[in-house]
Amino acid sequence: MDDKSELLSKLRIERDYEPDTVGIGQRWLWAGGVAVLLIAIAGAVIGLSGPRRIPVHVAIATATGGDSGAGASLLDASGYVVARRQATVSAKITAKVVEVLIEEGHHVSAGEIVARLDDTNTRAEFNQARAQRDYAQARLAEVQVNLVNAERDYNRKRDLYAQNFLSKAELDNAQTALDSLRAQIVSAERNQDVASRGLEVAQRNLDDTIVRAPFDGVITVKAAQPGEIVSPFSAGGGFTRTGIGTIVDMDSLEVEVDVNESFINRVRAGQPATVRLNAYTDWQIRAHVIAVIPTADRSKATVKVRVGFDSKDPKILPEMGARVSFLSEAPATGVAPRAVLAPSDAVETEKDGGIVYVIRDDTVERRAVKLGAKTSAGQTILSGLSGNERLAIGDFSKLADGARIKIEQ
Repeated sequence: MDDKSELLSKLRIERDYEPDTVGIGQRWLWAGGVAVLLIAIAGAVIGLSGPRRIPVHVAIATATGGDSGAGASLLDASGYVVARRQATVSAKITAKVVEVLIEEGHHVSAGEIVARLDDTNTRAEFNQARAQRDYAQARLAEVQVNLVNAERDYNRKRDLYAQNFLSKAELDNAQTALDSLRAQIVSAERNQDVASRGLEVAQRNLDDTIVRAPFDGVITVKAAQPGEIVSPFSAGGGFTRTGIGTIVDMDSLEVEVDVNESFINRVRAGQPATVRLNAYTDWQIRAHVIAVIPTADRSKATVKVRVGFDSKDPKILPEMGARVSFLSEAPATGVAPRAVLAPSDAVETEKDGGIVYVIRDDTVERRAVKLGAKTSAGQTILSGLSGNERLAIGDFSKLADGARIKIEQ
């Protein structure tokens, strides 16, 4: 009973308690002041900033193709610089290398000595062949002397036989000796000819110990060293070299590209083109199509195309990567269409063309353009730009015709 009374006493409201109305009012006053201050700051920021401007970067569109005598790019393909005239120089005989006279990068002329081989054996064979030739000549001279003597002896015996001072048998013996020497003359002449031919073979073998350059070119690989054995035949084990070095005719350099067979109808022999080397991306080299190889690669579905340079340059090296742009022909007026090259980031691609935003002071102008081929250097624009325009690079979703921009560096 006492516990219930105690619980009820705790629930009784004290009439002498008064709420803290002064503290609540102060808190509302502080909150209102902070709100007014934030509104004032926001208004000041909006008033100072003015209309919102879209940040963009600037790109320059460059006119191309106007002075090349050809039109815009119809197709781009990748390939490599190759040499149509290249040879691994080797010896015609198997022998030891005595001297190598070339180094990588060395320019050689046709017939210039590249290396010398050991000629001790071949020189001995040459001396033997020359001695045999000399012996054959001496033997022929001996038979010729005997033939002259036999002719005189036969003439004397014939006169004596006519005067009945000599028997018929002795005259016949003289005739036989004369005929025999005449046959020996023919045999000696043939022996001399055989010996002369043998000497020529020995001379050729001796000449083969000197390796010469087959044409003008540049040494790209030095394969042999003095003391090594070289042979024109492949040898197992890797102890015998098959070549002295590699010579490349730099005047025969061209580009080989693989064009997808779906686009090969855009390429033909004699068509103008431009080449950009991977090592010099800003260098545009004038070129032309030499030939379209009349066969396709089944595994890659491509057709090989040979592209030649209009002018040679020592910076062009074999096996360099290259990008070829096949160009359209110039119009009949002789004035090539003026294509423009723009950075790819400055072009918004659409289904039927593209959109660029040309910068006009602090606004942009939305302009539709016709697109050509896209290369590593940028996007080719066939029409819509004249060149040297300033293009905006930014968020295309926020750009519109007449939009105010802020150029960022």
